[in-house]
Amino acid sequence: MRIWFASGNEHKKAEMEKLLGGYDLILPKEAGIEFNPEENGDDFASNSLIKAEALWNIVHEPVLADDSGLCVKALGWKPGVHTARYGEEEAGRKLSDREKYMLLLKNIEGIDDREACFVTSLTLILSPFRRYMIQETCEGTIALTPSGTNGFGYDPIFKVKEAGGVIAAELDGDSKNLYSHRGKAARRLRLLIDSEV
Repeated sequence: MRIWFASGNEHKKAEMEKLLGGYDLILPKEAGIEFNPEENGDDFASNSLIKAEALWNIVHEPVLADDSGLCVKALGWKPGVHTARYGEEEAGRKLSDREKYMLLLKNIEGIDDREACFVTSLTLILSPFRRYMIQETCEGTIALTPSGTNGFGYDPIFKVKEAGGVIAAELDGDSKNLYSHRGKAARRLRLLIDSEV
């Protein structure tokens, strides 16, 4: 079964293919499809569904969509659905990953409660009336300073609770997939897909 992946992110596609083990994902751009739906949902589940439905309406074949982000207790569980664009509206430009996580560190400077979690919502549409959603988390805390060179995004400042507080960017790929929000969700999704084919 081939599955369309409602994203333009090749890094995310490669990561998800590895997690699903054996299922090929197709990005819209690989088929010349322009795909940029407005992600205006209030939560990860809503945005995941928006992307999945938008691509399903184009291809009418199995579609997988993902929406993920970082939620920090001291920031009222933000940036949340705005994780990828954190700080950009105020800056008036696109920010690098480092600029975003350094801004986040600055915004919670001096705060003792640094509880946080990564969240992933996956939506799989197999037909108009067969839809599945899986949401998982990776619990942890925000470090005082960045560390590590693996991973991307906010990984250098996120301490993974299940890994004994090791920073996500210090974990190797297999360890990260074991503990990560996306890894947990993808393993559940793999079981579901295997039962359908």
